[in-house]
Amino acid sequence: MKLCELVEILGGRFVQGSSETDLVGVNTVTLAGPSELAFAEDAASVTEARTSKAGAIVLRASSGGFPQNIALIETAQPRLWFARAGKLLRPVPPAEGIHPMAAIGNHVEFGKDVTVGPGAVVCEYASIGNGTRIEAGAVIGQGVHIGEQCRIYPRATLYAGTTLGNRVVVHAGAVLGADGFGYVRDNTTGAYTQFPQQGTLVIEDDVEIGANSTIDRGALAETRIRRGTKIDNLIHVGHNCDIGEDVILVALTGISGSSTVGKGAVIAGQVGIGDHAHVGPGVILGGQAGVLSGKTVTNDGLKPGTVLWGTPARPLKQVLREQVVVARLAKASRKSKGPEAGVGTKKQD
Repeated sequence: MKLCELVEILGGRFVQGSSETDLVGVNTVTLAGPSELAFAEDAASVTEARTSKAGAIVLRASSGGFPQNIALIETAQPRLWFARAGKLLRPVPPAEGIHPMAAIGNHVEFGKDVTVGPGAVVCEYASIGNGTRIEAGAVIGQGVHIGEQCRIYPRATLYAGTTLGNRVVVHAGAVLGADGFGYVRDNTTGAYTQFPQQGTLVIEDDVEIGANSTIDRGALAETRIRRGTKIDNLIHVGHNCDIGEDVILVALTGISGSSTVGKGAVIAGQVGIGDHAHVGPGVILGGQAGVLSGKTVTNDGLKPGTVLWGTPARPLKQVLREQVVVARLAKASRKSKGPEAGVGTKKQD
């Protein structure tokens, strides 16, 4: 793709070099070649970029000193421009049709340019949209609906009752629409009976689901992952949850049933969220934070960008102050017990 075509699609201001530069991919400023795009976001990377062999560099503002053979584009968000350009420059795998070793049920509807890989299973009454790829060994359950330009990687499993929008990516080993963990206990015998798990799972447009993540169907209603949310590897989302638009869920996070996460929230690694909890729009939960069952966490009264941490989750600065107080109390306690405090007794023979 020519650089001028990228600028026409993504915007930005062309500064120098040839707008006809052909680009085939993206790379770092140190590794990029004449047919690749790089980006520079701060003073250090701009200095490094001046000796780059890249065909084009996108940056916030050019301060000169670049060889004339390097094309420059100015934009307010170079990293974002670079990422979007990377998607446009990434080669689209050609449609390969239905592999003869795929198992296709009755009454399946296929759009145009669909690919189904070897060993994949598409059960009866499923529908697959235009340009979608289902890779080797994936299982698409009965009546599942998948939109256009989706990619289902190897060994992903979509249970019956699952619906995917357009441009959804499901990585290897993910399981979508399994039964939620809901049981009713008999107070007399102590035995457990499963509460009906017959709801649905809806994944909206432009969602990405990482490898080996699991999202349960609703119990009687639905679980919903809203547009643009990005889910890392090894995430669990329980039944009846509602995850808002443009949410980030980082690895090893677990969200219990009937909880909600508001638009634009960022949930870092190993966060635990109890059942029937509510995380407000834009909330940032730091790694290993915890939200107790039934509790609500919001940004009300906090500065934008405040990180919440600890269990129960609260502003990071507050947690750090509390830790200082606890450390001082522990130190004072040791002093009050004298020099022998904490010294073990000698074992008697």
